[in-house]
Amino acid sequence: MQQLLNDGLNSYNDEVTGYSDRRPLAITVQDPETGEVLGGATGRTSLGMLFLELFHLPTSLRGSGLGSEILQMFEDEGRRRGCRVAMLFTISFQAPGFYERHGWRRFGEIACDPPGTSRVFMTKDL
Repeated sequence: MQQLLNDGLNSYNDEVTGYSDRRPLAITVQDPETGEVLGGATGRTSLGMLFLELFHLPTSLRGSGLGSEILQMFEDEGRRRGCRVAMLFTISFQAPGFYERHGWRRFGEIACDPPGTSRVFMTKDL
């Protein structure tokens, strides 16, 4: 069902815009010995926008600068693909401060559960 909806919407968007430029994007961190993926960032590019959908590093890799490096690589690839703006959403207890330190700005916030928590929408000009 999800694939049917996705394909239908993409087909409509392509017809209306004359663009068919959506491409997935992933920056991964792998264990150098085993090749196991430990974390990273995933998203996509489309219509001049970079979408950051998922970003996770295990606790043992946080605070080392690796997250900043991954984010920079993700943004740089978006620029190479012609993106002029980026967007993401995070949760108030996750990483809004991390993104703000890297030039992202909030453009919306919606309360969610548990009480006192919110979904934070962010953007950055590339």
